Amino acid sequence: MDKRVSTTTELKFIGAIKTPYTTVEECPRNIQSDGPLCQITLHDQFQKGLSGLKVGQHILILYWFENTDRTAVFQMVGNGDDITGTFALRSPHRPNPVAAAVLPIESIEHGTITLRGLDCISNTPLIDIKPATFQEIGPTAVSSNQDEVSKINI
Repeated sequence: MDKRVSTTTELKFIGAIKTPYTTVEECPRNIQSDGPLCQITLHDQFQKGLSGLKVGQHILILYWFENTDRTAVFQMVGNGDDITGTFALRSPHRPNPVAAAVLPIESIEHGTITLRGLDCISNTPLIDIKPATFQEIGPTAVSSNQDEVSKINI
């Protein structure tokens, strides 16, 4: 490894996610676009950063799964008959338990984004929000002027 590259860093959580789930066992195994309403609330100093986001826009949400096995390199899958490498799975058990979801915004109000279907317990720390690219959203069609992307079957 290059000696100039740090092996650690510091994350600054920018807010928290509110979901109906209070335990890991209650959480769905993955995001659900038709799931229950969830809210992302940014800390006061970051709320102005929501300027420019719009209702209906898909966003990439990065969040931090807590209480996970950060030593997992291999994991059991299916009925426990197969073993798969951690990086081939979306499991929260990984060296850096960063979760990612792409979902559309239902509303934005007073520093809070409402959307549906996150897969985490309530009060999960929020790492970042970014506009989703058309590759992250799914099937797309590019309009004739090539500057606009219209979403189909999302």
